[in-house]
Amino acid sequence: MFDFPTKLPDVRIADPMQAPALRWGVLGSGWIAEQFIASTRAHTCQVFAAVGSRSDAKARAFAQKWDIGTAYGSYDALVADPDLDVIYVATPHNMHYEHVMLALRAGKNVLVEKPMAMTHAQAAKMAKLAQDKGLFLAEALWTYFLPKFDVLDQIIAAGCLGEIMSIHTDYGEYFTRDHRIFDPKLAGGPLLDLGTYPLSLITRLMGIPAQMVGMRQMDKSGVHGQLSLIMADAFGHQATLSTTLYGITPTNAVIVGTQATLRFGSEFNLPGPFTLSSADGTQALTWDEPVGRHFEGLYYEAAEVARCISAGKTQTPKRPLAQTLDLIQVVDQVVDVLGISYAEAGL
Repeated sequence: MFDFPTKLPDVRIADPMQAPALRWGVLGSGWIAEQFIASTRAHTCQVFAAVGSRSDAKARAFAQKWDIGTAYGSYDALVADPDLDVIYVATPHNMHYEHVMLALRAGKNVLVEKPMAMTHAQAAKMAKLAQDKGLFLAEALWTYFLPKFDVLDQIIAAGCLGEIMSIHTDYGEYFTRDHRIFDPKLAGGPLLDLGTYPLSLITRLMGIPAQMVGMRQMDKSGVHGQLSLIMADAFGHQATLSTTLYGITPTNAVIVGTQATLRFGSEFNLPGPFTLSSADGTQALTWDEPVGRHFEGLYYEAAEVARCISAGKTQTPKRPLAQTLDLIQVVDQVVDVLGISYAEAGL
């Protein structure tokens, strides 16, 4: 007989301000790099020592804006800096493979924005090089570094949900036509961007699907504008995913188990509340926290990376490379099943 828990687990994440201060080099000077720096500076003691961009002018402008001491007009110069402990790769995802390999070959630890790579073959080469060199490598899928996901991981590990029967997810945002997500040359479309959040949740909980069917709609820009998938594991347990560039959706998720159901009270991938309810709906526990955006959450991954590197670890249990490799393998499946092409992005 299942006993519904009387309380939720406590958060096990240490104070981010207590994480050892590392010297970071930022490879790329776009929007996500700015968000990462702002969040990490506000909530940790990490040091942003250098930035590298495609030109001296861009690097200097970014360094001045963010009060970074050293600016490099090439990525090669950045990764060659002997005073840097870790490189944060924040370039568009079709460039991740080249830039991560560049940093690893230079002997640098790496945190790379999601998705780590565009194909499983690329990701596997990154992971092998990091392993061969004894370097830290992680995908910056920041959701899984948040306190609420530490609590969720404990709930799932304790078997509170029972057997997970289905997972239902969506993610939609509105983008103006000049956004990079509509650019085929930058591997646009939702799959490698918005879609990594629901797809990673599904693979994290159910593994690599044994079956997959779906549909995609092409946009006039040449990228896929939206897609929907139904997946099943070897036992027939199901997962659904829909993602779109055309408007804001609830961006929610429901995890249905034989003993309990987990519902998110806001966007599942952001800081915010969730409720664990018994299967019959008679009992419930709620994790309550304000809904947050990038500024309120990106620093957790920076602090975790600093703790891991300082302890001599080459991976983080918050986002192990095996989970990242599973995600990219499923991305390969989606690309094949839906006939998505990234030829203009260099694949």
